[in-house]
Amino acid sequence: MNDPALLALGATVLAGTLALAGAHLYASGRAQRRALVDRLSGGGAPGPGRTATGRVRRFTALDRRLRRTRLGRTLHLRLSATGLDLSAGEFFAGVTAVVLALWLIAAASLAPFFGPIAALVAVWGAAVFLNWQRQKRIEAFINQLPDVARLLANATAAGLALRTALAMAAEELEAPAGEELARVADQLTLGRSVDDALGELAERLPSRELIVLVTTLVLANKAGGSVVSSLRNLTQTLEDRKETRREVRTMLSEVHATAFTVPLLGLGSLVLINSSNEGALARVTGSPLGQGLVLLALALYTVGFLVIRRLGKIEV
Repeated sequence: MNDPALLALGATVLAGTLALAGAHLYASGRAQRRALVDRLSGGGAPGPGRTATGRVRRFTALDRRLRRTRLGRTLHLRLSATGLDLSAGEFFAGVTAVVLALWLIAAASLAPFFGPIAALVAVWGAAVFLNWQRQKRIEAFINQLPDVARLLANATAAGLALRTALAMAAEELEAPAGEELARVADQLTLGRSVDDALGELAERLPSRELIVLVTTLVLANKAGGSVVSSLRNLTQTLEDRKETRREVRTMLSEVHATAFTVPLLGLGSLVLINSSNEGALARVTGSPLGQGLVLLALALYTVGFLVIRRLGKIEV
């Protein structure tokens, strides 16, 4: 390695960050369990500086300063769409630690030229992680849509109003559908119209299935008609689409794995070259021509990753 001390420092920072993330997950699980016990035993609401599950917020000062900026507000909105139990300050601090650790590790194990590149990859990875979490939440919500339509159809058939049916479905369903419908029910309680509350839900979790369900509910609320039969027919349609999406996702799993394997092969080749010939990457990146060729290779790997992902993207 070029600098064992620098590599050890980067590995220590990365290990400390992973340890803090593990401790956060453990504390979050304990807080959720404690909040559930408190709720079942009639406990009160969480105090200031705590999440809805009772976990103590960290980096509150950083979070307050960050939310005054455009970046902080954008980050807060994206985190709220993912359903993660993280504040903007906590996420920003974690990403900063990972960026610093990867910068030090790449600079020590490969060459100093790769330090900023690893930092940029870490920032890009954080954005990809947020998009993945948001898409994961949307997929989970789509899988619950048949149950949502079934509960609304049964409640409407029993003579309940749409507002009451939405509140009842929010109590019966688990997250994320339960949380999202509870937010819609709260907005309706505060006086918002059904069209606006459901329209905001469709914007927050965009999907074709949800748009169809929202359109059905809005039209039924405006014009009346046999909403029960419409919802029951929609339930069967959503069940069929759910099975189709599962089959397509299974068939494309190999394509998605290939998209991530190709860049990892390139990274593995760099590590292999540098380990077999100590300082080879430092000599290659010591000239502008070598740096340009390395950047070109990284760009080609990125294009290959995006092309493979695009070929494996099928809308159902």
